[in-house]
Amino acid sequence: MLGELFAVMAPVMIVAGIGYFWARSGQAYPTEFVAQLVLYVGTPCLVLSTLSQAQIDRLAFAQVAAACALVTVAMGLTGLLLSRLFKQDWKVLVPAYLFPNSGNMGLPMSLYAFGEQGLALAVAFFLVLSVAHFSLGLVLSGAERSPRKLLTHPILISLALAMPLVVFDLHLPRWLSNTVGLLGGMTIPLMLLTLGVSLASIRVKHIGDGLLLGGLRLLCGAAIAWAIGTALGLTPLEQGVLILQSAMPVAVFNYLFAVRAGRSPEQVASLVLCSTLLAFGFLPLLLLGLLPAAG
Repeated sequence: MLGELFAVMAPVMIVAGIGYFWARSGQAYPTEFVAQLVLYVGTPCLVLSTLSQAQIDRLAFAQVAAACALVTVAMGLTGLLLSRLFKQDWKVLVPAYLFPNSGNMGLPMSLYAFGEQGLALAVAFFLVLSVAHFSLGLVLSGAERSPRKLLTHPILISLALAMPLVVFDLHLPRWLSNTVGLLGGMTIPLMLLTLGVSLASIRVKHIGDGLLLGGLRLLCGAAIAWAIGTALGLTPLEQGVLILQSAMPVAVFNYLFAVRAGRSPEQVASLVLCSTLLAFGFLPLLLLGLLPAAG
């Protein structure tokens, strides 16, 4: 079991660590270019490649997507409740609880923990959350108010392109499948490298609040996902992916949105950094319970 656990966590930690130490050593890293490349090219290709090649149970895909929507609503309410309890700005805390790092941390961990089937289900979670993050999340953070830009966001376009593959059981031509597979293959390594670089650039002041509220984000995400997955009668694999994705730390995009909007970026930075550091201790313990159940 320890060997399996190390095999899951090691790639994530090593690649993110390379990004972190690359940035700390003063080496140049074109974060904006890489982020745009991943957003506009890599992620849509990863989605198309994953959904076209995996043998997906459409019912399981729909169940995980619906469960993700329920978890997201519940986590938003949890963030609102905690913001009042701890006298925090709800416009800072609610987005942090709504949107975990299901992309550049959740997708690779789901792949290494649960294989290609797990990755396909994690993509369902990622798509639903991305639609909310790059629409509602941009509005809540104050980073974007233009409906036109929201509707033409590449994540939403990639969803529109990917869903017919699932609904109608379509397959891409071989040349196109090979192309999107090649381009999609760069996405997860670049996501992890950028995560490490982003963490190296974050400066934190509110360590105490970050550790407390970041830790609660991990625990609440796992607990709520377990409750919803149990209530919906999900299979062990579906529930394992749902819990793992829901227990991810605060997404780095929340920090980028806060910087763009000028809304308490240092407080958001503390939530991102502290929850991510805590996740490297919490997620292995979580996987100890999830891996045997999911087989």
